[in-house]
Amino acid sequence: MRKAMIILGILIIGMLIPVGFSTNDSQVVITYGETTYNNANYKNTVDTFFKNQANVDLNSVESKIISASDVNKISSTITGKTYSSSQIYSSALVDLNDNDNLEVSVDKSQITTITGDMYISALKSAGITAGHVYVTSPVSATGESALAGIMNSYEVVTDVEIPETVKEAANNEIYTQAEIVKNSDVNADDLSKLVDDVKEEVKEKNVTDHTTIVNIINNYTVVNNVNITNSDIENLATSIEQIQNVQGDINTYQSEVSGAFNNTTNQANDFLGGLFN
Repeated sequence: MRKAMIILGILIIGMLIPVGFSTNDSQVVITYGETTYNNANYKNTVDTFFKNQANVDLNSVESKIISASDVNKISSTITGKTYSSSQIYSSALVDLNDNDNLEVSVDKSQITTITGDMYISALKSAGITAGHVYVTSPVSATGESALAGIMNSYEVVTDVEIPETVKEAANNEIYTQAEIVKNSDVNADDLSKLVDDVKEEVKEKNVTDHTTIVNIINNYTVVNNVNITNSDIENLATSIEQIQNVQGDINTYQSEVSGAFNNTTNQANDFLGGLFN
């Protein structure tokens, strides 16, 4: 009898739990590059990747389109590049149902330059430390423009806006690393490891002086056996210095987004606790 009552209770809970606490919903968002979204075959290719990798029902997932103008707002201030509406392919799915840590899965068959570790590094620079991100493209693409969509997705699912200064710093980090990888023989993963090591020391010691950051990078190029030019080192130092200069904005964002996660978790716990009581 007791066993039957427990089973009945579980069934009732399953029927009563609000949609907001299920594993679909507002915790998952897809951002499509506008070129991909406007081509049925491209969109189908991207959707197939997301279905296979993320195992979610795309019919219940909110989606947004990242336009060339969205990307250009960022790229124009960093690299001076401008993209047309026929050049935005990279697409991303962000799933915050599992928000214990940050994980990025990249479709390496199509994303040629930016690695999962690079995305993780840039997202952590922006104060994002949770969620599973999936990145793909229907055709070969560098993946640089995907970061704009990823951060947009985080804003949608958390309802917390990322400061523009933080977005620019994170995107600058991605673009800087991408340029180094494209123009040299350095391995992308080795470069990402170097940047992480430098950022950790710079943050720990609260270094903001450009020359000191350059010296730290030089030290780690020796330790990590990474061969990059003096120009690359200067550009990395500028990027990391920019991140340090917006730490106040990053800390504020982290505090706000942490509250958003806690509120969702507490609401779920309160609801379930009430049912079991």
